[in-house]
Amino acid sequence: MPLKFLITAGPTREPLDPVRFISNPSTGRMGFALAEAAMAAGHTVRLVVGPTCLEPPAASEVVRVTTADQMREAVLSRLADSDVLMMAAAVADYRPKAFSAKKIKKASGLLELALEPTPDILLECALTKEHRVHVGFAAETHDLLQNARAKLEAKNLDLIVANDVSQDGAGFGAVTNRATLLWRDGRIEALPLMSKRELAEQIVSAVVGRHGD
Repeated sequence: MPLKFLITAGPTREPLDPVRFISNPSTGRMGFALAEAAMAAGHTVRLVVGPTCLEPPAASEVVRVTTADQMREAVLSRLADSDVLMMAAAVADYRPKAFSAKKIKKASGLLELALEPTPDILLECALTKEHRVHVGFAAETHDLLQNARAKLEAKNLDLIVANDVSQDGAGFGAVTNRATLLWRDGRIEALPLMSKRELAEQIVSAVVGRHGD
């Protein structure tokens, strides 16, 4: 039976002033690969996309957002009508506490910024999880399995896809990835380096099987 996938992809941008923002190097490539794999398997996909130079696949619905708040709104408003949530987006963890309506001019000395946390979308989604399968992603530079397991448990995920972005071929923007799958029941599967599309196909297949359990 076809499932309804809700997938996020790309970064968010958290504005400091009209010309500057806090963000990260995510391109959306992994989220797009997941969407393509799910659609190729006959499932419906709604895609929430942060700013990216790549063209997203022609999903049944593509929602473009910029900030974490906008992504949160787009996800929460579509969550109840979804069977699978895949949060592949690299949502900024912090944003400037204050926004300057005018460009901040360069001056001598230090510029100190106060940052505040952005909304934790995955944690909020966990509050109404019900029948859905929730999949998260952990891009780490150290203590990969420990950090990924902590995130899986804290956010009540069924599966987390962990990768060390400091490794060659596994960082932001790469066409390949080397990931470890950690399941809620304690299973761990370390996968070799492969294309992001191949990885996406494995993830989608595993999630579809999990949903039918």
